[in-house]
Amino acid sequence: MLNLNDLSLFVAAVEHGGFAAASRQLGIPKSTLSKRVAELEQRLGARLIHRSSRSFTLTDVGRAFHEHARAALIEAEAAHDVVRQRAAEPSGTVRLTTSVPVAQQTLAPRLPELAIAYPKLHLQLDVSDRFVDVAQEGYDLAIRSHFAPLPDSELVQRLLSTEPIILVASPRYLATADPLQSPEALAGHDGLLTRPMATNWRLSRDGETVIATPRPRMTANESTALLGAAEAGLGIACLPLSVCRPALQRGDIVRVLPDWTAGHVMTSVVMPHRRGQLPAVRAVVEFLARCFAEE
Repeated sequence: MLNLNDLSLFVAAVEHGGFAAASRQLGIPKSTLSKRVAELEQRLGARLIHRSSRSFTLTDVGRAFHEHARAALIEAEAAHDVVRQRAAEPSGTVRLTTSVPVAQQTLAPRLPELAIAYPKLHLQLDVSDRFVDVAQEGYDLAIRSHFAPLPDSELVQRLLSTEPIILVASPRYLATADPLQSPEALAGHDGLLTRPMATNWRLSRDGETVIATPRPRMTANESTALLGAAEAGLGIACLPLSVCRPALQRGDIVRVLPDWTAGHVMTSVVMPHRRGQLPAVRAVVEFLARCFAEE
């Protein structure tokens, strides 16, 4: 069995172009390096290097041996990394802030998995719909939903998901309302709106854009309230797909004008740069990525 240390010395001599340069880089005497490589050649029964006072060149078998020796060292380092990573088990406290809908719909059912997988990790989840200054308030991570790319900042960003914003209504409402075959027909329907001034929906399909204006029936700046109003038959709501998915699966609501969307909402996790290098923070980020990907 070959000694990995000897392989390392041989590869170093080759990649530094000679024993003198390699000895300077490694901090060992040139004579020791040359002797170890010579002993390696003796064990192999093959000359790997043509030596002279002015040249250092590989033989044909030396070139082939160098390729495999270098690959073996890379694999050995990878094996070492696996052990180091396992030893660096995620532990300590990670502070995460997110909005109410994300906490209720995506995180709440899945957080026990994180606790079971990393028993030494303590996640502090702060649920709030206010904008949080991650760095100033001492958070490790923040989940943000946004309709346009986040502006450049000192925070590291990772996109978790992109989903359509869709129109939904209850079967009961649609059974008694006027037929709805086009966005223009929304003018004759009750709309569940997010803000008093947001009376229009900008709908798109295959590059075509239409501005639709329903009759204001109810206004709420919280998606769960709008979803509940839609389920109760009060009118048509315009909501992200993830908010509607459970109700759609139950049949409490159905999608209206399914070929049309009102844009997309993106969800990203942001973090201060240095915090993202900690094993515990990385573990939570990867967990969040899986949660959103599986949705």
